[in-house]
Amino acid sequence: MKYIVLSSTLFVIGSLIGWVIELFFRRFVSQKKWMNPGFLTGPYLPIYGFGVLVLYGVSNLPLGISNQPVDIIVHILVIGVGMTLIEFIAGLIFIKGFKIKLWDYSNRKWNIMGIICPSFSIIWLGVGSLYYFLLNPVLVNGLTWISENLIYTYFVGAVIGAMIVDFAYSIHLATKLKDYKELASLRFEDFKKELKNRLKNIR
Repeated sequence: MKYIVLSSTLFVIGSLIGWVIELFFRRFVSQKKWMNPGFLTGPYLPIYGFGVLVLYGVSNLPLGISNQPVDIIVHILVIGVGMTLIEFIAGLIFIKGFKIKLWDYSNRKWNIMGIICPSFSIIWLGVGSLYYFLLNPVLVNGLTWISENLIYTYFVGAVIGAMIVDFAYSIHLATKLKDYKELASLRFEDFKKELKNRLKNIR
């Protein structure tokens, strides 16, 4: 039960914070405008939730390496690989399953299917390093406190419940649109526009 509570809490924290990060990234870096960065309607990005689970799990995983500097380097490298793998799997699922590109690295060097690229893998490596040295000790203490004050898990449960309903609704809409433009994958921004048009027609 304790591990379920801790995992759920990590997932919710990552999903909420990830949404905020992407919101400002799209406003000031990529899209230059305010927009909901998530596939879901609500303010959460599950991919970041899984990312935080990987960060926490790998950071606290004993590798049995006696040399501390080597142990740290291996931990950070595994974190970078894990984050890149999550990004690839999530991107592949949406491209193959729903013809939607949640992000597109096609214009970056040495990208794979526009889903992952070395430049962003380096970014994940940097994020992993910051997490490992700065955030993980704080998060470990925070989760210990939460596990001793289970009343806060009601909030976590409510968020996860909302995410499940939101996910089912969004998947239903994506299924309706997946044949858009025949076999071409639809960029996430175009998906949002087409979704708004379809909803207007329904109303």
